[in-house]
Amino acid sequence: MARVSLHNPPHNIIDLAMMEELAQTLTEIESRSEVSVLVLAGLGKNFSAGVDVAAHAPDQVEAMLSKFHVVIRALVGMKKVSIAAVQGSCLGGGAELAMVCDLAYTTELGQWGFPEIRLGCYPPVAVTALAAVVGQKHAADLILTGRSITGSEAEEIGLVNRAVPEGQLTAAVEEPVQRLAQMSPAVLGITKKATYAWDSIHFDKGLARAERIYLEELVKKEDTREGVRAFLQKREPRWKGK
Repeated sequence: MARVSLHNPPHNIIDLAMMEELAQTLTEIESRSEVSVLVLAGLGKNFSAGVDVAAHAPDQVEAMLSKFHVVIRALVGMKKVSIAAVQGSCLGGGAELAMVCDLAYTTELGQWGFPEIRLGCYPPVAVTALAAVVGQKHAADLILTGRSITGSEAEEIGLVNRAVPEGQLTAAVEEPVQRLAQMSPAVLGITKKATYAWDSIHFDKGLARAERIYLEELVKKEDTREGVRAFLQKREPRWKGK
């Protein structure tokens, strides 16, 4: 088993440097034939509150999307079985990382959500794949309202495999790790490839489309620039509808 922990306290914000390090780490883990399981967690009290909002600025957003989606594509395409272990905040890009893992476990009080709409943005990975995980109506609710849900509700809608009380997350994750350790790493990888037909057929094209709309249309909107500015200035955004 390999374990990767997001470390940028206190909220494990995903900045450009972390994206690059994650991509390199996942590539290294994928090359290790003896490893069959990857556990992705956040160091400390939170999984991740998401991608650095400053990286959504017009002069950084293209690099941010490119680097972050390298990580996402690596997780989606890897032969290892990936398991997200979530406690505390799991928001935005952090929730996108967790949702593309094969299995996900969370504390009941964990906070899940895709709040990008409140910044005048949208989450490209979630708009591409969340409906395949939780269904169209639940996906629309989370993406369009930007509301947060508890780990318990995340279990109810199928966003995670299981929600457990605080203090029981490690034991909950250890159970599938032990089961998977008894399987052939080679066969697990091939089975993943066969199972996720929607990944290979739709995900890559869908994510590319979401990226294109983001860069060609969304970032040119005045409201998008205002949403990011307002967050960084710690004030409510003043939407103009354009």
